[in-house]
Amino acid sequence: MKYAREFVTSTLVGGLLIVVPVYLAVLLLLKGMKSAATLVRPFAALLPDWIPAENLFSLLLVLIICFIVGVAVRTRSGRAVRERMEVALFGRLPGYGLIKSLTQRLAGDSEESAWTPALVELEDALVPAFIIETLDDGRFTVFVPSVPTPLAGAVYVLPPARVHILDVPFTQAIRSVSRWGSGSGDLVAAMRKG
Repeated sequence: MKYAREFVTSTLVGGLLIVVPVYLAVLLLLKGMKSAATLVRPFAALLPDWIPAENLFSLLLVLIICFIVGVAVRTRSGRAVRERMEVALFGRLPGYGLIKSLTQRLAGDSEESAWTPALVELEDALVPAFIIETLDDGRFTVFVPSVPTPLAGAVYVLPPARVHILDVPFTQAIRSVSRWGSGSGDLVAAMRKG
């Protein structure tokens, strides 16, 4: 019963982490289109009534604005503004840094050491885990995910002798956890020597 409750809870949380951002993005897109409708209404009036020109022009205007903002944040000054906004606004939201780090790792864009795959020694077993940070005294803060949902689990602070870093991509380690350990042989083979 406990396992079923944990499975349902962790699966529900995992689904929410995917559905909620998509839902919010669609709501923001629709709100942006509604705001842009007043700007494009004079141009839409030039076309026949059977064409949903106001909606099409609104969508096009919102997408153009998104494209321009996307191009702007790729510049040096745009990145600086984005980073300042991130620290000032989003950095204060609980869990934002964790979600950002995790999504960057999933996308393969992160060069930071957070969420580094590892096998850790707990009791007499090797357990799949992710290194979250290295402490000043050399110990590691590790996250040990529960199976099969890698977004729920436990956090441990372990000495370096009990943490074995893996030379595998983050996605391979996540895949092994979400498949109830299938592929763990590859993880054991990928432990760094020394």
